Amino acid sequence: MVLGLLGSIMTLAADPGAPGMLAVTGALSTHDPTIAKVTDRYVRVASGRGIPIATSPDLLTWTTAGQVFATNPAWTSQQIPGSTDLWAPDLVLRDGQWRLYYAVSTFGSNRSAIGLAVNSHLDPEHPEKGWEDLGSVFETFPTSDVNAIDPQIASDGKKDWLVFGSFWSGIRLVPLDATGKVVAGEVPQPLAQRPDPPDAIEGAFLYRHGDWYYLFVSFDFCCKGLQSTYNIRVGRSKNFTGPYTDREGIAMLRGGGTLVKGKGSRDIGPGHNSILVDGSQEYLVYHAYDVQVAGMSRLRIQQLTWDAQGWPVAP
Repeated sequence: MVLGLLGSIMTLAADPGAPGMLAVTGALSTHDPTIAKVTDRYVRVASGRGIPIATSPDLLTWTTAGQVFATNPAWTSQQIPGSTDLWAPDLVLRDGQWRLYYAVSTFGSNRSAIGLAVNSHLDPEHPEKGWEDLGSVFETFPTSDVNAIDPQIASDGKKDWLVFGSFWSGIRLVPLDATGKVVAGEVPQPLAQRPDPPDAIEGAFLYRHGDWYYLFVSFDFCCKGLQSTYNIRVGRSKNFTGPYTDREGIAMLRGGGTLVKGKGSRDIGPGHNSILVDGSQEYLVYHAYDVQVAGMSRLRIQQLTWDAQGWPVAP
């Protein structure tokens, strides 16, 4: 995620009713959203065929803007038969180059891969143009004990790391080289897991606030409309690689995770969050299934605050 400067005062939504919720309008249908500031516009990428894009001048009004790939890269269906939508993209700027990581998989399988596309001249007016796909940077197989989906790029202040994982032993972490690819021979390190089957944890976002690193994850099940049970959890550590524990001191490798965002009266199954920073204000970006539109998935952007003990709050 890239830090952005918010150029206007936000109007808060009276409904869905949560404190600090932005009154977003327009192209709101989304899963697994990530938002970056590109010059004077906000660019949102999300799960879908070709990786759909939307843009906004102010974080409030969203307009569709094509997709990263007109058709999915050929390698995706060749290596992962049956794959269609590309999942959970993460967009970061490194040394003047935009890097977009995305997952290729099918539901219920850990035959998965994480791909990388780059763009050195990302035009916010035409964010669908200029992308070069570099193929897969990490793969898992039915014999693997991990699952290569839901990529996020986090920095320890010296180098970037790929945070990934879902079910199959949970969330993992592996270092990247200067080109954005996984360092050869590195074994992914465990960050979080729910030891009891079905180990329903995914959508990790590792983020530094103050002296702590915070590991946000989504528990339970998405993509079931109003039957979704997704919820956002968090743990923290003074060390980038962990161990991460929740407010009660329970290790995230043993199923710990303090609730940040759960089911509301209107929003069901909030999950797969990212974080957007605007000066001193942080925003929790996620999707939820909206009761008022028959359980369709909708973009949510909510102010994130912190309590006296340094835990994130997004009621």
